[in-house]
Amino acid sequence: MSSKAPAAVFLAAGLILTGWVGSAGVAAADPQPAPPSAPKTTIDHDGTYTVGTDIAPGTYSSAGPVGNGTCYWKRLANPDGALLDNALSKKPQVVQIQPTDKAFRTSGCQPWQITGEGTAPAELPGPAAGAQLQTDLAILNGLLGPTGERVPQS
Repeated sequence: MSSKAPAAVFLAAGLILTGWVGSAGVAAADPQPAPPSAPKTTIDHDGTYTVGTDIAPGTYSSAGPVGNGTCYWKRLANPDGALLDNALSKKPQVVQIQPTDKAFRTSGCQPWQITGEGTAPAELPGPAAGAQLQTDLAILNGLLGPTGERVPQS
């Protein structure tokens, strides 16, 4: 037997051992679990969405119904369907989904997007309330602008 044969055997054994150790290291490493996804701030199809899990609370707007249909939505106090608020309309919609709501259901509406308006403002006294009303009407008119419709001014 030549002196090259033992060297080749040791080289082959070393390569096999290196491959085994390397693969054992990969096999032993557990993959990191994917972080939970954040609740969405858009609603793009009909359904019931759990607040805080499926969608984030906040003020959402929709351009109204799909086609010539009607847009229906409701805020739910529990998964069984206890109603907090709802609307059935052929016009653009704005809804305040509270962190305490359990779910939001929508049907026949164009996609909903969070507006970034945050929570509903606290009650305002006298002149400040009138100014707030004008601001709110301007926001609604901005949402209605593409349709040419306007909210009546006070």
